[in-house]
Amino acid sequence: MKAKDIMTKEIITIKEEDTVEVAAGILNEKGISGLPVVDEDHRLKGIITEGDLIRRVAKISGPSTIEILGGILPLERKKDFIDKINRYMGYLVKDMMTKDVITISEDTEIEEIATLMVKEKIKRIPVVDGEKRLIGIISRRDIMKNLFDEIR
Repeated sequence: MKAKDIMTKEIITIKEEDTVEVAAGILNEKGISGLPVVDEDHRLKGIITEGDLIRRVAKISGPSTIEILGGILPLERKKDFIDKINRYMGYLVKDMMTKDVITISEDTEIEEIATLMVKEKIKRIPVVDGEKRLIGIISRRDIMKNLFDEIR
């Protein structure tokens, strides 16, 4: 069986110039963990994932505090911390996406796809045509569903 037999063809995508806030909203609303980033011609430019967003947020430290007489006093105003988060949400997708994306063609065999996912420790692989236009995506769930269907 090949990628074209199990790939998801209706793909939710995002543009490089969209904000991180828009990306986070789509991921949350649609219950997905990654979004392919495409240009106007639907050519794959990158991918932005929950992992990309979480890694960036993890770099934003919370307000500094000091403990005095059993109480905790902030050294930084809460508003300053919220401002940092808001600036982060205004970043553009192109500034946070993974640009070197592993892709496959629609004729790639499922066994090869599964091996690639395990070897590269990735959860989804975009399927592109010869012009690097996005035509589908395969997630671990697609592979599991196919395996389960074959067992039954």
